[in-house]
Amino acid sequence: MEGFNSRGRYSYRADPRVPAFDDSGPVTVMDGECALCSGGARLIARFDKAHEFRICRTQTPLGQALLNHFGLAADDPESWLYLEDGHAYTSLDAVVRAGRRIGGAGLLLQPIRLLPRRVQDRLYRRLARSRYRLFGQADMCAVADPALRARLIE
Repeated sequence: MEGFNSRGRYSYRADPRVPAFDDSGPVTVMDGECALCSGGARLIARFDKAHEFRICRTQTPLGQALLNHFGLAADDPESWLYLEDGHAYTSLDAVVRAGRRIGGAGLLLQPIRLLPRRVQDRLYRRLARSRYRLFGQADMCAVADPALRARLIE
């Protein structure tokens, strides 16, 4: 979303509420208790051949601080945040950008960009608000996947 980037690149670094963390590559902030998000995190770990992505759960102090910095709430189902080169993105725009950065199977998300922004946002809201009912809950950290664990930042 445009409003996030009006803060300037890496604006969170100057926010004393946001702990320092490795932001040398893209960072996703997602619900660590959502089965859909946990599946997405596993896909990132599998397809990110450059090993540059970091994943932060919304339930951590860092995740909450980043969300708060950008005016999002950890308990809001729509709070999926993607940081790339110091810029922040959310909604389907964030998902599509992350998919493009990962490449490979992530490129399958690119046709979503053809939808008008209004439609993308409405679709994302519906999916985000129904994700527990549709996909269930799963603890991202309970997954004994070393590739995923290596990407988690707290």
